[in-house]
Amino acid sequence: MQTRQLDRAQYFNEQSYTTEKYVIPYISQLMSIGADTQVAEIGCGEGGNIKPFLDKGCKVVGIDMSDFKIAHASRLFENHPLKGNLTLINKNVYDIQESENLKFDLIIMRDTLEHIPNQDLFLEHLKIFLKPNGKVFLAFPAWRMPFGGHQQMCKSKYLCNLPYFHILPEALYRLILKIFGEPEGLINALIEIKDTRISIQQFLKILKNRNYQLEKITYFLINPNYEVKFKLKPRNLPTFLNIPYLRDFFVTTMYSVISVKK
Repeated sequence: MQTRQLDRAQYFNEQSYTTEKYVIPYISQLMSIGADTQVAEIGCGEGGNIKPFLDKGCKVVGIDMSDFKIAHASRLFENHPLKGNLTLINKNVYDIQESENLKFDLIIMRDTLEHIPNQDLFLEHLKIFLKPNGKVFLAFPAWRMPFGGHQQMCKSKYLCNLPYFHILPEALYRLILKIFGEPEGLINALIEIKDTRISIQQFLKILKNRNYQLEKITYFLINPNYEVKFKLKPRNLPTFLNIPYLRDFFVTTMYSVISVKK
């Protein structure tokens, strides 16, 4: 396992850095973000992605199923000068009903969609949280990209740096993880990620079927988050690689902004 996977404070700071430097400017090309903006993150974890929005004075809601992560987020934000603008909700998003009237100008989901089963159903449910002109920022790695299986979580120093082996058939993938001594709990978590995988073409198809419009999309060969992680500058996918299906092997993350068609 890479060291940064164990250091949650480092992970929090990396998320905050990338969201402040890249995500907010990306979204700001389509909408203004300030004190009047109501923002939610679904799958907020400890809240690294929502901190820059809170710093800007936004009204922010973080939603996560993990009671441990929500408790940790509460501690991280307890001394924030604008903590009164922050609400943390420890719930499965499907347990939040439309009658609760949680409506937002902006919903952000960064590196979360690929963990959610049945993304088609999820994106339909997501509509209940959007104001009439609300937007959703979604970023996720293409499943077939070098580390789309999140194998950097592996304990083995070899496997955590081995690209592409997550796309092997499940039985062979599981066998390799066992041979290298990965714990059963981690193996199951990696298989779950394999089960919930999402490709770019699948994502675009869901948007069409669920009546979303794509306001902006960018494919990255070098993920903006790699700047703080690996000192690499972001780089867009070259045009010659931007071919459906083929691009999934190279897109380390995809940024997009969507909204519901009128």
